[in-house]
Amino acid sequence: MHYNDVIEDVGTVIDAVGVAVIVGGIVVAAAISVRQTLARRGPVFDAFRQRLGRAILLGLELLVAGDIIRTVAGHPTLTSVGILAGIVAIRTFLSFSLQVEISGQWPWQKTTRTRLGCRAGPR
Repeated sequence: MHYNDVIEDVGTVIDAVGVAVIVGGIVVAAAISVRQTLARRGPVFDAFRQRLGRAILLGLELLVAGDIIRTVAGHPTLTSVGILAGIVAIRTFLSFSLQVEISGQWPWQKTTRTRLGCRAGPR
């Protein structure tokens, strides 16, 4: 087995893990939401969106990592680097948009956190 074959296989495995994280996140978020709906525990939709968004964000990060490994560790050409740049730009925009959806604020508008991890509002 050659170096490029190993790199291609590693990238493919990381891609598969990224897809599995997204699919698993959908299943888990849906199951939790169905359980909460059946238990009538108040609004479920926002929590579902947050769980789903987190799974998609993590999956996108893994997919980008797989693309980077395959492109940079192999024999990069100008075309492959350009394609990677486009993919990373699109996925970065999606990640940024999802993060705004999940947190409800821009990344530079950080809230302070207490020692227990709860958000503390402005004082």
